[in-house]
Amino acid sequence: MCRWMAYTGSPLSIEDLLYTPENSLVVQSLHSRLGVEPTNGDGFGIGWYDDNEFPGRYRSIEPAWNDRNLREVSAHVRSRLVLAHVRASTGTPVQQTNCHPFRHGGWLWVHNGAIAGFRECERELLLAVDPDLFPDIAGSTDSELFFYLALTYGLVDDPPAAVARAVGLIEDVGRRHGVQFPLQMTVGTTDGETLWAFRYSSEGRSRSLFHSTDISTLRAQYPDNPVLHRLADDARVVVSEPLGGLRGAWREVPEGTCVVVRDGREELRPFGPAVLEPVG
Repeated sequence: MCRWMAYTGSPLSIEDLLYTPENSLVVQSLHSRLGVEPTNGDGFGIGWYDDNEFPGRYRSIEPAWNDRNLREVSAHVRSRLVLAHVRASTGTPVQQTNCHPFRHGGWLWVHNGAIAGFRECERELLLAVDPDLFPDIAGSTDSELFFYLALTYGLVDDPPAAVARAVGLIEDVGRRHGVQFPLQMTVGTTDGETLWAFRYSSEGRSRSLFHSTDISTLRAQYPDNPVLHRLADDARVVVSEPLGGLRGAWREVPEGTCVVVRDGREELRPFGPAVLEPVG
């Protein structure tokens, strides 16, 4: 599987996000504590928003812990919203087009998990993608296809509803192919203003996902912690696993939940698949 993190808040150095924490995403790429595999070395990617029309992105097939360019680039980029991912392939090739985050227009997408029985289901799922979107699929992963199904079902207009429809289709196709538990997912997606994060699996035993607690409260509890003083009150982080061991800093996202983060506030909503007929 994989590990990912999302940050939203006042502009912050990407280096501080990827390298400074005790259990940073770069550390997790080599020594994940809660992942299925301890090592996530099949590439990485970062996406960020600045003053340009579309988000920036840097992806590589190198392991995150071994890429000097990542350290160089991250030290020179500050952003108000960052989505980062370290990859452990579930069988598709290690190539740049298969590295997250995936991008379409102003949207970014990361996924930890898998579509079970993907080889058997891939053709039918691909045919459900909007024909106008289909040519933009560049890689061969189930994660990217999942993204394009969500785009097909209206991600730009209503992300929770679109992801629910995509999940409903994936489960329907999988079960018709004899797959008992078709989907395992934590997903992060954003348009640069709002962050949506999802934790769900067909089996009801999803991969780990956490969100940070209020920074101002933590700062009052730990006045001598220098990391907290570098974060503004509007900072919010969603992560596959906690970035450190500070008591009270992290809350586990419940099973079957969508987290919506905007303007320094988060809201947790129930999430589940929508039942619908395949597109087309």
